[in-house]
Amino acid sequence: MATNKKHDKNRDLDLFITDLNGNLRGKRMPASGLEKVRKEGLKLPRSVVGFDFWGADVLDNGLVFETGDSDGVCLPVSATPIPVPWSEAPRDQMLAMMFNPDGTPFEADPRQVLKRMVDRFADKGLTPVMATELEFYLMDAESESIQRPIPPALAEGKGRRLAYTEGYSVEEMDGFEAFFTDIRTACQAQGIGADTIIAEMGPGQFEVNLDHVDDPLNAGDQAILFKRLVRGVARRHGYAATFMAKPYVEESGNGFHVHFSLLDCDGNNVFDDGTEQGSDLLRHAIAGLMQSMPESMLMFAPHLNSYRRFMPGAHAPTHASWGYENRTVALRVPESPHQARRIEHRVAGADANPYLVLAAVLAGALHGMENELEPDAPVEGDAYAEENPRYPLPCEWQDAIERFDHSERLRGYLSDEFVRVYAQAKRQEHRCLNERISDIEYEAYLGLL
Repeated sequence: MATNKKHDKNRDLDLFITDLNGNLRGKRMPASGLEKVRKEGLKLPRSVVGFDFWGADVLDNGLVFETGDSDGVCLPVSATPIPVPWSEAPRDQMLAMMFNPDGTPFEADPRQVLKRMVDRFADKGLTPVMATELEFYLMDAESESIQRPIPPALAEGKGRRLAYTEGYSVEEMDGFEAFFTDIRTACQAQGIGADTIIAEMGPGQFEVNLDHVDDPLNAGDQAILFKRLVRGVARRHGYAATFMAKPYVEESGNGFHVHFSLLDCDGNNVFDDGTEQGSDLLRHAIAGLMQSMPESMLMFAPHLNSYRRFMPGAHAPTHASWGYENRTVALRVPESPHQARRIEHRVAGADANPYLVLAAVLAGALHGMENELEPDAPVEGDAYAEENPRYPLPCEWQDAIERFDHSERLRGYLSDEFVRVYAQAKRQEHRCLNERISDIEYEAYLGLL
């Protein structure tokens, strides 16, 4: 896949923000207009950020009629465009962030939500270091047209169709060698630090680990761009790709794990105190993450389908728990050198907005640190079998919406405006889906009642 490293003003340019669902919203323009955009920004209605999943206005969020559907100003967050290597025609892209017309941050913009948390850590002389792990399913291209997942065939349609789990199989990755070669090439062209690629537990399911970076905004940007990249490269190779939380009922869901540590002004990891247990700040952060996890669940599991991951035996946490080198807990402290002491947050689905996941992790950790909270004892063994957990997680979408909307803690850390706009978008989506009659209802009842 050829890339063009030199900026060409004759190329098209995609400039976009993400809405609260992580969907890209923006405009395609001639790249010759970039200088004007740098100076003046790109105007989009602020209500765009609060769209529901399908791109419809949410009239209850206060951003439409009450404001005259007024514009915000979207400004690029990087100095230069990056190429879109999978595009048929030469094209570049740039991420942007929305501001109010007076230049203040538009607090419902998901990147602004994350920046707010990064700034609060900076005020304390602390720099979060974060890395993301994203799982996705590669599927047959027909999946997009019939809107049902079909496992892909190895060797780009020339081999057997995957039908069963081959976790950690190298041979399975060999069958998609050209696809993964272009994934790495596109990541390099876009400055995305892709590390290991793993065949996961479902047919055609893979995980790509992105590098640790000492700027959560950069970590969020890379995750957003990576998700677009995977879908684009997949189409070029005759596949489809999805980050849907649970595309197959009987197979593993797509998770989104976050690794998180903190550096002080001298570059020291404050989660490390030279012991195997880690520092007081590590435990405070874990306690805050556990306490805030139930009310933050909507940011980790934002859709109706998201909650299909959280079922018994599904290898996804159903309550807030923690432990050392234990993959059954929600918060794992991996075995690592002392200087790499960190927390792995294992709750979110790959369908979540990366900016909001990272912001929720930082808010929970800061809550624990500011209040010097102490967690319960770490879990040893099977956390899924724990009885009467202290912090059970919402297992239904509507419950998660209500807990989120009524969280004074999240309003304090993430802003009233964000909580209001996000909660109303989710309420509208819940209503829309609840009004639909499912296929299984017709199959079960239509001819028998």
